[in-house]
Amino acid sequence: MALFEYFPNYVWNLSVAIALESGGQIGEIIDMCAPIRERAGRGEDVGTGAFMAEWVKMADKLVDLATEDQAEGHALSAGAKLKRAAIYYTVAERMQGLGHEGREATYALALDTFSRGTKLSGDPVRRVAVPYEGKEITALWHQAPGDGAKPAVVFCNGLDSTKETLWCSGFPEALARRGISSLCVDQPGTGEALRLQNLPSTCDSERWASVWVDWLQTQKDVDPSKIGMTGISLGGYYAPRAVAFEPRFASGAVWGANHDWAEVQQKRLRREGENPVPHYWSHVQWVFGAQDQDDFLEKSRGMTLEGVLDRIKVPFLVTHGEYDRQIPLDYAHRSYDQLVNSPNRRLKIFTPREGGVEHVGADNISFGRDYIADWFADTLV
Repeated sequence: MALFEYFPNYVWNLSVAIALESGGQIGEIIDMCAPIRERAGRGEDVGTGAFMAEWVKMADKLVDLATEDQAEGHALSAGAKLKRAAIYYTVAERMQGLGHEGREATYALALDTFSRGTKLSGDPVRRVAVPYEGKEITALWHQAPGDGAKPAVVFCNGLDSTKETLWCSGFPEALARRGISSLCVDQPGTGEALRLQNLPSTCDSERWASVWVDWLQTQKDVDPSKIGMTGISLGGYYAPRAVAFEPRFASGAVWGANHDWAEVQQKRLRREGENPVPHYWSHVQWVFGAQDQDDFLEKSRGMTLEGVLDRIKVPFLVTHGEYDRQIPLDYAHRSYDQLVNSPNRRLKIFTPREGGVEHVGADNISFGRDYIADWFADTLV
């Protein structure tokens, strides 16, 4: 496998890969991981507190260094360090179990350093919020350069990502270079929606996706007839479901074909395939607002695209890594085969020839990022 495998378990290595592919520095990552390498051999759940302590320590140091940069008038250098700190805080937080001491404070630091870092760097991104079922949901709006109304893409999380990790993937910048704006969203069950608004996930992703389409169609710099949607990991369920039931989407794509996530839970009960995060069962119960494992399995029973994809009548792309250890490759073929009413359907399997063979390109995110960006350039611009 092409994944950088520093630790003896997949879940910890996946977190390292997320940091590397989001802009982390290999030297800093080794410095954070070396003191805890032995702990990883005890299993994916043991030692996550020590993981957070090391990664927060590095992030705190970067914040201090950024403060020194600012004092010398070097805003760009400070911004770069703060964005890396945000990555490390985010990865540290996602590795923790529900209620772990310091988790809430670490998430707050991730939000703060990301906001300050992108402002100091002059990045064309801003946080937006819209009302949603008596509360609010938030997103990061990355506007493509130039005048006039442009296409836009809604980019949603998977099970455990946040809008900040979506933005740090470089996908919004790849779209912007192709004349497309983007909206990285913290949908219910993820990011701010879960942590600050206590909004659990819903199988009916069109409920929140349609709210973002409403918002986009009020923006003068957005072409309301050219709005697409994609999602990463579990977003490979959320995005096609939303495109199927929200007719205003003009194109769609998945970054990982999560065709039947309800079935995946049965596989995980049998210990088939890898988990994305430590403390997996408590995490998914939190995401779905479930009381226990049985309640979670009932609430997630609708997370399948069987009988849904024939509703999609716009161009749609299915991508998957050939050696995905979380989601079966067969799911990509099932999704593609069921897009019978799409006027332009495409299946792309990333192989060792190019890279991106692991789950959502954890080994090399660049191929999926560029391929999906090109897809939207071809179908929206």
